[in-house]
Amino acid sequence: MKTQGNRSARLFDLTGKVAFVTGGGRGIGRALAKGLAQFGCDVAVVDINLRDQKSVVRAIEKEGRRGLFLAANVSDSQSINEAVEKTLSRFRKIDILVNNAGVDIRKPALEFTEAEWDLIVDTNMKGVFLTTQAVGKFMTRRKQGKIINIASVMGLVGSPPFQEIVPYCASKGGVVQLTKSFALEWAKYNVHVNAIAPGPIKTYLMKPLLKDRERMEAVLRMVPLRRFADPEELVGPTVFLASKASDYVTGHILFAEGGWLAQ
Repeated sequence: MKTQGNRSARLFDLTGKVAFVTGGGRGIGRALAKGLAQFGCDVAVVDINLRDQKSVVRAIEKEGRRGLFLAANVSDSQSINEAVEKTLSRFRKIDILVNNAGVDIRKPALEFTEAEWDLIVDTNMKGVFLTTQAVGKFMTRRKQGKIINIASVMGLVGSPPFQEIVPYCASKGGVVQLTKSFALEWAKYNVHVNAIAPGPIKTYLMKPLLKDRERMEAVLRMVPLRRFADPEELVGPTVFLASKASDYVTGHILFAEGGWLAQ
């Protein structure tokens, strides 16, 4: 039994791996960067916001791993290519990519400006494509890699009227299709591409909703578990998709939405 337990534990062991996490300064990205470090990864954290760089690197180093913070804009190919090059210069490789960077704006569809649409789609969807392309150049040559995109349950279902997030839903639907398409194209390179589609999670993007009791309760009525998730609850699914435990899984959308879609 002890031998079996050790073998099972090794399935999820990421010791010696290098992860590249976008939007890793706070929220879900920060939780995943720290969680991957807990399972053995050195982590390059990419974020456009410099405010949290020291604290997230300290959190990684506290787990006994190496951390690197890189300021970059995922919607700018030159910026993200430079971040990838700096990561390879420091760590020599990238085994795991977590495409987490994202933005959201809540307002009625008729009130969105073109600039607001561009910001959301460029960050949430174009950013996934550009970052996957930049890291994928290395992974496909090496013929191995795990790519995990943070999609959303709202990429699979329509936006309820009280949500007011039409561009966000469109962008996350695009992430779902990018996941499947990259998975099919890169299977021959042994690069696995999957996504996690969360339901409502307590992050800074949800603050406007959390402050509105009526809208918050409307969301909770759609979640059988009747609660918002904590960002740390995505660590388990991420480690699974990053580890040997998922070596026969690609093109999959792993739902972590409290039972939303079961209805």
